[in-house]
Amino acid sequence: MKPLQSYWYSRSPLPWLLLPLAALFGLLAALRRYGYSKGYLAVKRFALPVIVVGNISVGGTGKTPLVIWLVERLRQAGYRPAVVSRGYGGEPHMQPRAVNAQSSAQSVGDEPLLIARRCGCPVVVCTDRALAVEHLLAQGNCNVVVADDGLQHYRLGRDIEIAVIDGERRFGNGLLLPAGPLREPQRRLKSVDLIVVNGQSAEPGECAMQLEARALFSLTDQPQRPLADYKGCTVHAVAGIGNPHRFFDDLRRHGLTVIEHPFPDHYAYTAGELCFDDALPVLMTEKDAVKYQHGATEQHWFLAVDAVIDASFSQRLLTRLAAVEKSLKEV
Repeated sequence: MKPLQSYWYSRSPLPWLLLPLAALFGLLAALRRYGYSKGYLAVKRFALPVIVVGNISVGGTGKTPLVIWLVERLRQAGYRPAVVSRGYGGEPHMQPRAVNAQSSAQSVGDEPLLIARRCGCPVVVCTDRALAVEHLLAQGNCNVVVADDGLQHYRLGRDIEIAVIDGERRFGNGLLLPAGPLREPQRRLKSVDLIVVNGQSAEPGECAMQLEARALFSLTDQPQRPLADYKGCTVHAVAGIGNPHRFFDDLRRHGLTVIEHPFPDHYAYTAGELCFDDALPVLMTEKDAVKYQHGATEQHWFLAVDAVIDASFSQRLLTRLAAVEKSLKEV
């Protein structure tokens, strides 16, 4: 039987049977947000700007590449950015834990580890993102915080909200969990500061983002090589991300013949699990690679991608950030 998620992005009537549960989910989510907005539930605010990156749907939309882009762009603008995350897929840390390049994905989560390795900036994971920000403030090594996947973590006060949409799948059947993929109704997007669409289908008011293949990197320290080296070749393609077929289709667009190996998002690989009975190269996402170091051979490579975003997005972000800084200084 197909997983429920596959019906969210089809015309199947099956999800409509779950509408009563979706209505209950929506009611509870609305009450929770109302409680925070009216002060019945405590919101922790800080004396430095907090930028939240998230989405209103479950599954991968491209948040991590955007977070990496944000860190790099903020540095270029003279800021000292840091990142906080729940650390999904790792151990549930009730107290803040710093992430570095030597951390274990099984402990801190694959996405925080990937961000720490790519950016080299302070990264802290904690179930309570507000505690993570407090930890960063105590260290005194940042002046702006980016919260990865924190749109629904309302305890964390935020100054700028950025919502990311999968341009290919967008909102599926438009229904709330569990009948559809939505964590919150689509009208929630009217209250965010910026909307980024990962793909070609950006609509008015949205900023387009493309993921551009940078190079292939070996899991066993061989020299990097361009993806074009495998044009016309057959490869094993591994993706344990929210939308694995985005990765497979991207490889095909570059002229590769793909043997697909999709896995659930944040899947924990075991040593040898990605060794196949042939000599074909095994290409995976960077997010998968941080979890497969111990089982790697010379056949294993990961594709690094960079986010490419509309130039107008950068200007809108920095303008909004300058306004936030001015407001914080006046408090």
